[in-house]
Amino acid sequence: MTLEGSEAPEFSLESTSGGEVSLEETLESGPTIVLVNRGHWCSFCAEQLATFSRVYEDLHFNEGVDVLPVVTSEVPKLVEMRDRFDYDFQLLADPDGEVAEQYSGTEQTSHGLTGIAGTYVVDTDGVVRYEQVADDLTDRTYGNWIRYFLRNDFEDPLDE
Repeated sequence: MTLEGSEAPEFSLESTSGGEVSLEETLESGPTIVLVNRGHWCSFCAEQLATFSRVYEDLHFNEGVDVLPVVTSEVPKLVEMRDRFDYDFQLLADPDGEVAEQYSGTEQTSHGLTGIAGTYVVDTDGVVRYEQVADDLTDRTYGNWIRYFLRNDFEDPLDE
């Protein structure tokens, strides 16, 4: 099942800043990138988040874009992850995988329940304009590609 072209599932999760963040709130200022990640321990997730952190300031301040990393870990572990990698955005805790399940899905691993990595671009109407669900642990969409996708009016920047 794909979410592309349909309304993004609404959610509200606890943030590493201490408050709740909802998709609905972020869409008021511009498109939102939802990143479902496996857990605080995942090096591939950390790498992907670093690429979004590098483009976040540009996207947020120039186009009102928010980045919502949904991670299937508890807040204290996510605070450690955020601080260790010095991300420019907050992480959202989805320890039970409820939000991940609505997007890319969940799976049982040696780390317990984890989200299946997925990248979603949601426009201001709440419609998913881009979806990429990882086929394996290393399969990720990176921040710079999404920046070009947004600036190309939700079209693949590599299509001729």
